[in-house]
Amino acid sequence: MEFLTEGIKLITWQDLVMYGVGILLIYLAIEKEFEPALLLPMGFGAILVNLPLSGAINQTMAGIGEVTGIVEWLFKVGIEASEALPLLLFIGIGAMIDFGPLLSNPKMFLFGAAAQFGIFFALSLATVLGFELKDAASIGIIGAADGPTSILVSQVLGSKYVGAIAVAAYSYMALVPIVQPMAIKLVTTKKERQIKMHYNPTGVSRNARIFFPILVTIIAGLVAPMSVSLVGFLMFGNLIRESGVLGNLTETASNELANLITLLLGITISFSMRSEAFVNFETLLIMGIGLIAFVFDTIGGVVFAKILNLFTKNKINPMIGAAGISAFPMSARVVQKMGLKEDPSNHLLMFAVGANVSGQIGSVVAGGVILNLIQQFL
Repeated sequence: MEFLTEGIKLITWQDLVMYGVGILLIYLAIEKEFEPALLLPMGFGAILVNLPLSGAINQTMAGIGEVTGIVEWLFKVGIEASEALPLLLFIGIGAMIDFGPLLSNPKMFLFGAAAQFGIFFALSLATVLGFELKDAASIGIIGAADGPTSILVSQVLGSKYVGAIAVAAYSYMALVPIVQPMAIKLVTTKKERQIKMHYNPTGVSRNARIFFPILVTIIAGLVAPMSVSLVGFLMFGNLIRESGVLGNLTETASNELANLITLLLGITISFSMRSEAFVNFETLLIMGIGLIAFVFDTIGGVVFAKILNLFTKNKINPMIGAAGISAFPMSARVVQKMGLKEDPSNHLLMFAVGANVSGQIGSVVAGGVILNLIQQFL
């Protein structure tokens, strides 16, 4: 009967910590509805891979030999070997996004670039704090609040903190409604938050919508070749949507495909959350730097809008700049809600959506730029 208690004897305090982390993520997913499609499978997976002699990861069993664990197999095939899972998710994201508000207000492109400031600030900070360059770059991308990009960049660079980076990225995506309002109020006045903007969209032709994803892919590929897979899959999903002849595929990509890949990605990334690699001081440091990156991305976009207002007659509500991060559509909703709270007659949603979808492009291009830059140094 001793074999029945063998697993209990092998439990370490680090394993217990990970059980607590797993339960916390499940609680946030169910009770608080923070990114439940990802945090719930990540939380359950964190428990799954930290059970002693877990059959979910590769183990050598007495009398049986090497046993292949499904979670480790999914990680090696879907993330480590090919980055297939996060890339396939971009097809679904692209199929969901309407770039119309961005195309009708092209200046919103600027906010998608300005709101990436926190990424490079965090990269520099992590380097100063002693992280290797590839790990620092992977940590910095957390600021985009874009989970798939964070996972992809950290995996391509071979960072040993993939699990912590994934948890931080998706946690801050979920905390957008809490963190962003505080960051916005920190650098704006009430008068600035009350600036009215009148939405007068110009018509966007079908040809423009079709050529846009093709053009973005070509430009991004020439400027940052390492971003081709990131941007390309995102734009391919959008091209399916805008073609108008693949209605069933658009529906499948934006629903069934995106939901299935999200589910698999959540439980697969938990392989990187094994206690021996996750429970350490570096993980706490990564969470802290990731928060700084996220806050500075928000502030970077807001401050950029304030600078533009110094040179333009038609003032921009600086809160629009905060929507330049990649957390679509949560960030746009936050800006809209804050705008209505300051002035019930001020509707900022379409401007914020334009900046927000620009941020989606900006984050994946920033990821590609970082991969290209690090490639030059390593």
